Amino acid sequence: MTGAQLVVSALREQGVETIFGYPGGAIMPVYDALYDGGVDHVLCRHEQGAAMAAIGYARSTGGVGVCLATSGPGATNLITGLADAMMDSVPIVAITGQVASPLIGTDAFQEVDVLGLSLACTKHSFLVTDQRELAKTLTEAFVVAKEGRPGPVLVDIAKDVQLGQIDDTTAPNISTPAAPDVSITSLQKANTLIAASKQPIVYVGGGVQLAHATDTLRQFLNHSQIPATCTLKGLGSVHRDYPYYLGMLGMHGTKAANLAVQQSDLLIAIGARFDDRVTGKLDTFAPNATVVHIDIDAAEFNKLRRANVPLRGELNAILPQLGEPLDISEWQQNINTMMKDFGWRYDHPGEAIYAPLLLKQLSDMMPDSTVVATDVGQHQMWVAQHVCPRRPENLLTSAGLGTMGFGLPAAMGAKMARPEDEVVLVSGDGSFMMNVQELGTLKRRNIPVKMVLLDNQRLGMVRQWQELFFDKRFSETNLSDNPDFVTLASAFNIPGKTITCKEEVIPALQEMMASDTAYLLHVAISEEENVWPLVPPGAANQDMLERT
Repeated sequence: MTGAQLVVSALREQGVETIFGYPGGAIMPVYDALYDGGVDHVLCRHEQGAAMAAIGYARSTGGVGVCLATSGPGATNLITGLADAMMDSVPIVAITGQVASPLIGTDAFQEVDVLGLSLACTKHSFLVTDQRELAKTLTEAFVVAKEGRPGPVLVDIAKDVQLGQIDDTTAPNISTPAAPDVSITSLQKANTLIAASKQPIVYVGGGVQLAHATDTLRQFLNHSQIPATCTLKGLGSVHRDYPYYLGMLGMHGTKAANLAVQQSDLLIAIGARFDDRVTGKLDTFAPNATVVHIDIDAAEFNKLRRANVPLRGELNAILPQLGEPLDISEWQQNINTMMKDFGWRYDHPGEAIYAPLLLKQLSDMMPDSTVVATDVGQHQMWVAQHVCPRRPENLLTSAGLGTMGFGLPAAMGAKMARPEDEVVLVSGDGSFMMNVQELGTLKRRNIPVKMVLLDNQRLGMVRQWQELFFDKRFSETNLSDNPDFVTLASAFNIPGKTITCKEEVIPALQEMMASDTAYLLHVAISEEENVWPLVPPGAANQDMLERT
């Protein structure tokens, strides 16, 4: 077979059923092989959309997402998606075409050193110029993407390698390194700290989903009854009905979560990395707490916060070996009091639509299996606060990189991966325009993503910061010349409607959720609404600004 046919055969052998991409000259041999190669290819309308659709596919299934692009601008358009996957530890394999081997380094048409460009935003990158290396490289790419802490892998394949005949197409057997065995001594130290603690907190990050350890975490919490809080990527890991679940912590976390962490005497960090949006002013974060840090990546230990007991290994192996506190009943009572005293307020004057209430109403009516994708900005934080995903793979959001334009293609990828489950996109007017061309993909493939567009005619989160921290100097955040979004959607044969007042919300949400096709619900909200609470930059987490 040719190298291009080998690429498609390798995808089938890896169990890949759906890939996302955009054709071009240097990748054309692979596209020819895809024509009757038995792998479903989704034509996106921009390579960035293809990368983010692959991320949505991977995150909603726990598998590996695959995207495809040509050389030069096709490959560079993938870079933001690769960076997004790198920051959020998402296993994707990006395959790009490269100019023929003899032309590499000659500034040939559409030649870019994508290997060099990608080194900072991939777990590993390959350039294949030798046909004998192709089968091994493709197999290794999937192993590397999945093993340990997952991440994106790039395979750049010269065009002559794609066109040439390959005699030996046998995929090598590449073994995955075994996860390290956690130290018994370290486990004993951790259990001693847990048993002695009076005010412990479990701090859950995105590593729980990546380790497929959601059920194990829930068993540990049900057994220990330790109060728990989540990062943005950890949301959905703790069961929403867990009696001591505090919600998200950090810059826009709940007041109860932030205060509880600040008062804790033991922090059990599980698959979390002490991100700056979580900790606030780092040297004031959980100031009285000792730390048990559980992670697969040793590089995370002591990177930002010293771990009194680091436990490196698989979460599914470590969590069942952890003990429980002796008596934290007083702490549990305090937690319940804080959750009651600092619960969300949904009262709002006037007839304008209040986004947090709308999102709570949406969350309450969604089937349990619904996947919610977001873009980045105010709407993202409102979703984190007021939508309750049933599992972590049911919330797709760009956490580490904060990529506007992420939501629509990620939702598209999730719906292709899980066609029987509802997929809802919540976006803002600024983010929606970033990858709006993917409405064409929804139309072509009849992908029934439900879209809630919260439109305040502003770049909302930037405007909020300008109001609070830049003396209300609103520089370049006015988007009042937005298009008519419902008319725009109709150009792609996508129905929709606009709502402007509270009484329209429930009927409109019901109509959207009942639609058999893609649907755009355009929601007009006030440009003056802010996300509360807010820990100001450089402040400690207990020093929150709150809604008045």
